[in-house]
Amino acid sequence: MLKISLETSPKRRMSDAEENPLEETEEYGEIEMEEGEEEEKYPNDEGLENMQQELKEDNTLAWRGSQEEGEVEGEEAEGKEEGEEFGKEEAAGAQEETTVKPQEITKSMISLERLTPTDSQSVLSGTLPKTYSGRESKHSLQSELLETLELPRSMASQLEFLDLDLTTSAEQQLSSPEKQPSGELAERTDQRPQDELGQERRHLEPERGDLEPEKREGRKEKRVLYVNEKKEKEFQPKASIPKVSLVSTATEDILFQKDDGANVYPLAMTWSFGWNSSLPVYYIQDENQRVLLYASAHTAVIYNVFKNNQHHLQGHPNVISCLCISEDRRWVSTADKGPDCLIIIWDCFTGIPVHTIFDSCPEGDGIRAIAITHDAKYLATISDGEIQKVCIWRWTLAVETPACTLNLPKEYGFQSYLTFNPTNNKELVSNSKTQAIYYMWYEEGDILVHSAPLLTEKTFNKLVGKFSQSVFHLNLTQILSATMEGKLVVWDIYRPPLSASTSLGFPHIIPCKLVHLQKEGITVLTTVDSYIVTGDIRGNIKFYDHTLSIVNWYSHFKLSSIRSLSFSKTLATPPTENTNYPPDCTLKGDRFIVRNFIIGTSDASVYHLTADGTKLEKLFVEPKDAICAISCHPYQPLIAIGSFCGVIKVWDYEQKKYLFSRIFEKGLGVQSLTYNPEGALLGAGFTEGTVYILDAMSLESEIPEPFKYSRTSVTHVSFSHDSQYMATADVSFTVAVYVVRVKNGRRVWEYLARLRSHRKSIRSVLFGVHLDSNEPRLLSLGRDRLLIEYNLLKSYKDHLEVLDIQRTDQGSYPTCMVWYPPLTKELFLLICNSGYKVKLFNSTTKMCRKTLLGPVYGSPIEQIQILPVKTPLELQKRYMVFINRDKVGLQILPVDGNPHKTSALICHPSGVAGMDVSYDGRYAFTAGGQDRSVVQWEINLRSWKTIFTILSSVVKVLIQWRPERCRNTSACRSFLLS
Repeated sequence: MLKISLETSPKRRMSDAEENPLEETEEYGEIEMEEGEEEEKYPNDEGLENMQQELKEDNTLAWRGSQEEGEVEGEEAEGKEEGEEFGKEEAAGAQEETTVKPQEITKSMISLERLTPTDSQSVLSGTLPKTYSGRESKHSLQSELLETLELPRSMASQLEFLDLDLTTSAEQQLSSPEKQPSGELAERTDQRPQDELGQERRHLEPERGDLEPEKREGRKEKRVLYVNEKKEKEFQPKASIPKVSLVSTATEDILFQKDDGANVYPLAMTWSFGWNSSLPVYYIQDENQRVLLYASAHTAVIYNVFKNNQHHLQGHPNVISCLCISEDRRWVSTADKGPDCLIIIWDCFTGIPVHTIFDSCPEGDGIRAIAITHDAKYLATISDGEIQKVCIWRWTLAVETPACTLNLPKEYGFQSYLTFNPTNNKELVSNSKTQAIYYMWYEEGDILVHSAPLLTEKTFNKLVGKFSQSVFHLNLTQILSATMEGKLVVWDIYRPPLSASTSLGFPHIIPCKLVHLQKEGITVLTTVDSYIVTGDIRGNIKFYDHTLSIVNWYSHFKLSSIRSLSFSKTLATPPTENTNYPPDCTLKGDRFIVRNFIIGTSDASVYHLTADGTKLEKLFVEPKDAICAISCHPYQPLIAIGSFCGVIKVWDYEQKKYLFSRIFEKGLGVQSLTYNPEGALLGAGFTEGTVYILDAMSLESEIPEPFKYSRTSVTHVSFSHDSQYMATADVSFTVAVYVVRVKNGRRVWEYLARLRSHRKSIRSVLFGVHLDSNEPRLLSLGRDRLLIEYNLLKSYKDHLEVLDIQRTDQGSYPTCMVWYPPLTKELFLLICNSGYKVKLFNSTTKMCRKTLLGPVYGSPIEQIQILPVKTPLELQKRYMVFINRDKVGLQILPVDGNPHKTSALICHPSGVAGMDVSYDGRYAFTAGGQDRSVVQWEINLRSWKTIFTILSSVVKVLIQWRPERCRNTSACRSFLLS
């Protein structure tokens, strides 16, 4: 809905918003109406009196009730139904009219807010709910839209009254008065009678000495008239509000059943290729659905293997550094490392974040290790700073501060692994490479004591090795620490009686013995049922009993180093005639019965092992090194992804299916990839300077031997429009050109020439077409501020002719270049620079024709792509996709410097390495470089147009009705220019 605010003191309101920005949308509705009523006393405000008089003539009682409802927000739930009825009528009228008349503006003052009882109670009590529903989710969406389009902050209060139905069907399904986890989390609906809410409201309202008693009596009369009229009309609500949250009633199969519907954001993540193999992969569901959990950059991914679906847990501003899951596979906790780091607890059944801890590390170090108790009541973290801090959180109480903390001395080493005692949530163990630490938490006094005995080679007179992981022994009186020498250190736990803790000391551990289990270094140590399980650097998985006697092992799979083992929460099926469990290696030869489990390896492979029949299934294999090269096919839904590990994989990004790949010899890392315009060839540049031309469908080489004319990494590969030329650029500031020759009736690629034409790194290599002919033209842009065009017709073997050299900037340096779409009669080159400027250069004369402000999102633009059009009608409606250091964004063309025509979001916090756009303009793809992931973004232009149109209407209303009330009129008018 649309509600225009009349204020007498905008400065006061701005200060209030700055003090508590989270509550500004809830409080403004009350403040605006109060101040508006105060202005009724002033005779010089003729415009307001006239509008009020007109409105009284139209519908006096409805206006009074609406005004009182905005003034006393949430006092009676019945007022909400009246607002919804008028919201339908006014919203329809607003869409039909493009100009805003005074009478229509007056009618738009009718308050159409929709408040759920829970929202009202949260506002009245002075606190925000921990999770959002109904109207709150819309406020959250509108706030995100405000930040995305960078509208003036002065419009925040007006945008809060845009009662848009922008939630998707899934979001509407997830909307509920309260979102509380089951178990330890409280499951209650604190709904009080309306008269009690009214009393609390009056108690919380500040004193208004400037209001006359007669006016207060008038308000009561208006309320009585409004309620009586409402009862006569008997409005019916649109939908019933659930009394319990979705979290408390959800089942484990609901996540992939819901329909996500249409996205409301211009860019929405739809798929994530790759995963962080340095973190564990967890087994969530096993029976009818095989569901996994893993981390990919700053997103946790819940992947359904059978349905080939992904659900993304998005919310972290930095790359996820650690994650853990509860024993029942219901609650997941993720943490990141970097500035403004977060700890988020998610409900796996619904994908809802039930609690977020914002200030876990005020120093900005982030979290290194995290663990959750088996009953999911408590959470433990270890920070990533120079002085590591251990914290225990009562997260089910929705607190923002830890229950207890402990700073660890530097001599303990860098603690990187942490786990709870499965039977006692007051005991923990962590380890670094050199030190194991035992913790005991005294909850009564919130004291965390620890024991860290120093262990050297002299302790057992043997080489111990570096610690990898530690767990509590099955007998619960010992701790086991695995080492990279294939040994286990056994620690005895001494627990004095509680009554004698002060006299006999606190609990502590003592090194008991050193057991040499195997030759290979142990990388994973865990327990399941009655077994102690190890995974080693040779890919072996071994099972031991409580006496550390081996029971069984898997060594014939030839896996790489084991990084994680996650067992199903479903117990193993008892042996029958139809089962085929292998025998164990004991003298009895009993059946070896164990749960199914997931294996994660160091080469970024994930396997599933079915114990019944010993069936190993490869689920997926992703690149294990940085990904910098991606390229989309020019007319098919295919994307080629290249990694520094020498792998090129081709995916069908619509069906989300892996098609084929090629692994190059060791030492060849893929740095750049590009399809030719026909889609038949794939040019590949490698890190050591080699250039391949591959068949696009088989990835077989189209040339007898690869081109080896460069000694440094090939950063750019580009084809001409007729596929007669291919140009490359490398780190040595050199441009090389290859050409197609016809020999013996066959097309053969040959090396033409290369030239070190720049003094600094080359930012773009671009082919074009001459205006007076169909001949290709080649240009390169360098950080040395030079734009160079080459004469391909006059170039010959070992000689690359330079046609023209132009300087693009004086102070800033250029970052990227692209052909500007033909929106005007003049053809331009669009060049971005480090000063957040975009420049239009005449393609023929190289003269700078216009300099404008580009997208400003923390760092300069590094790469841009123009979205292709599908129909001739879209030729005048063009869009541009761009990336900077860590974000991907979308901009409406033509470029005019308007900051409100851009939208961007974080795609790879550790840095974006590359970007490409699908042939039909539906998707954008970003490569994350060191985070080893590629993200597919759906481009939703329809939602952006809708939002932009609505926001434009709001600004027009503000300026045309009361421009003096706009706190930033110039910014509003600038927004309207778009």
